[in-house]
Amino acid sequence: MDSEKVNLLDFDRAAMTAWFEARGEKAFRAQQLLKWIHQQGVDDFDAMTNLSKTLRETLKAVAEVRGLKVVADQKSPDGTRKWLFELADHNRIESVYIPEPERATLCISSQVGCALNCSFCSTAQQGFNRNLTTGEIIGQLWMAGRLLAQSGVRPVSNVVFMGMGEPLLNFDNVIRAIELLQDDFAYALSKRRVTLSTAGVVPALERLAEVSDVSLALSLHAPEDALRDELVPLNRKYPIREVLRACKRYVGEGRRRVTIEYVMLDGVNDSDADARALAKLLRTVPSKVNLIPFNPFPRARYRRSGVSRIDRFRDILHNSGIVTITRKTRGDDIDAACGQLAGDFKDRTRRRERLAVQVIGGTT
Repeated sequence: MDSEKVNLLDFDRAAMTAWFEARGEKAFRAQQLLKWIHQQGVDDFDAMTNLSKTLRETLKAVAEVRGLKVVADQKSPDGTRKWLFELADHNRIESVYIPEPERATLCISSQVGCALNCSFCSTAQQGFNRNLTTGEIIGQLWMAGRLLAQSGVRPVSNVVFMGMGEPLLNFDNVIRAIELLQDDFAYALSKRRVTLSTAGVVPALERLAEVSDVSLALSLHAPEDALRDELVPLNRKYPIREVLRACKRYVGEGRRRVTIEYVMLDGVNDSDADARALAKLLRTVPSKVNLIPFNPFPRARYRRSGVSRIDRFRDILHNSGIVTITRKTRGDDIDAACGQLAGDFKDRTRRRERLAVQVIGGTT
């Protein structure tokens, strides 16, 4: 593929329309091309038979549909599938396909690594390199669609921005990807079938409310600021109550709820007192709680809460009137479970280097 050519996966409908109009083509050509690329999974312009031969030749000269290179394709007995994709600059990211009886979810990445340094997350401990482009974000779904079609399994019905990175720190590219996910000429997913998970970047969350209506998940993990400062360092800038106010404004006064993600860490955030404090905190927040058993990774300093402890925590929340479920761990045998995605990239933050020094020095 020619890196000098424009990658059409980078374009939402507005950008595609402007691109065609700048070349003297009718706006409806954008709709035709979007359907070929995203609904049919076609990257060969010669196969796009409702485009004129002249236009197809023009497209071949200046544009391409640049997918991602599959480096590894791992499958778990539970049906979970994890892909390691290589980007043009040789950085690598991961995406996970999770089939269930009523849906099939693709967990996609928005950054190469993550800048937030949450202490319980393998991705964060790998450091950070850069934001993904729109084409690299949507390319994960485009590639998954082609690969799943070859396997004859359930196609993707839901997309969650819960892979590598903080989506709201890559705002513009993520929004363009969301536009494609919801576009009737692309993937036509409803707002309930697209979920963005954030650690709580408040200014960007407020911007999101102005341009999008996708489902929202908050990576909370603690009922009070001192503990969350340790688990989610972003909390030092945007404390819990400020983040929850922004979440309430986002979901509004209707029937919508924000999903509260809460990883269960043995002896850290899983006590009865923690459960009662969380229930009190969420009393006025339209929400449901998703308890996530901690998934271990190399050099992790935490352990997973026991099943009985998780059940007790869930029951306290239930008895306080808060809808609570425990997420079933999927794909942990291939390191595809929540918090385990790592990829392969150059860490611009030198976080991995510092962690290695700590381990050698015996300070962890």
